[in-house]
Amino acid sequence: MKYTLWQLVQYMTKLGAIGFGGPVALVGYMHRDLVGERQWISEADYKEGLTLAQLMPGPLAAQLAIYLGYVDYGITGATLAGVAFVLPSFVMVVALGAAYVAYGGLTWMQAVFYGVGAAVIGIIALSAYKLTTKSIGKDKLLWAIYLVAAAVTIVTEAEIVWIFLISGVIAWLAKVPPRWLAKGGSAPLIIPVLNALPLACAVGASTDWPVLTKIALFFAEAGAFVFGSGLAIVPFLYGGVVNEYHWLTERQFVDAVAVAMITPGPVVITVGFIGYLVAGFAGASVAALATFLPCYLFTIIPAPYFRKHGKKPAVVAFVDGCTAAAIGTITGAVVVLGRRSITDVPTMLIMAATLVLLWKAKKIPEPVIVAAAAVTGLIVYPLLKA
Repeated sequence: MKYTLWQLVQYMTKLGAIGFGGPVALVGYMHRDLVGERQWISEADYKEGLTLAQLMPGPLAAQLAIYLGYVDYGITGATLAGVAFVLPSFVMVVALGAAYVAYGGLTWMQAVFYGVGAAVIGIIALSAYKLTTKSIGKDKLLWAIYLVAAAVTIVTEAEIVWIFLISGVIAWLAKVPPRWLAKGGSAPLIIPVLNALPLACAVGASTDWPVLTKIALFFAEAGAFVFGSGLAIVPFLYGGVVNEYHWLTERQFVDAVAVAMITPGPVVITVGFIGYLVAGFAGASVAALATFLPCYLFTIIPAPYFRKHGKKPAVVAFVDGCTAAAIGTITGAVVVLGRRSITDVPTMLIMAATLVLLWKAKKIPEPVIVAAAAVTGLIVYPLLKA
């Protein structure tokens, strides 16, 4: 092995503790660090992991971390890598939840997010650029898939799983026309079951059971049936915790999303903050476990088949098509998120400064830039609102 399991766990812990930028940036960091600089993971294995993470419901970056742990160390590696990646940000949001409850809100969040949000757009944009140049190359078909996926993401402001599937099939049919189209897979049998499960979860969650059980059922449904990374889960959470169960107020929910955006690690970890506000530490733990357990199972169960058949030409072509669509979606997400975070001249300057520093001064770590952007936000934002 080029690396030990302990080294991978250390890396995932560090990324979970200082990796800002949400799923787009996090998958970019993993490619840069594990494929490019350290060469622990092959380009093919990374692409397979990214494709699987895009096709399955649940948080993108966490699923990719789990898959990369599986590559050389099986289920043990997948489990430890996933826990190491999620745990640091979980501890942070629980601590923020405790402070929020104790002091009646976190009024400084808007100022911090004002600066951090702009810097994060710069980080994500550079990650998307590097992924594009590395993975798309000069292949005209992949470029077409990439551009269509980016455009669809920008227009719909959502990640559509069928785009990945269709893109993979197009690349497969174009590059490696199959001879065994008559052979069917298991997906058609699985889809009706997946369509029925949300109803079962909804019925279970509506029953007058203890609050922790309701939290477990609701967040398990969120983790199992919400496609799309990062903020894609937010509308689903809003409909449940604010409108249906009335666990949080509008203001509290907005603050919960802000906590996810200003802390490192997966954005979906906001479920820990929400769970804490509803039922303390037990609520936070149940919400986080219920959200991440489905994505863990959706990764390790199909992983052996990806590992076994991933090198076949037809599968490689399918993965290339899905990867092109995934990177196009990531690029489109930069535009979508940028429209929300780059709102005036100061935020434009913060983003530009981030890009220049990351491009020219490559030894400056992202957490330092994010910290500087947070301080800038604390200074500038009150002046703009004065």
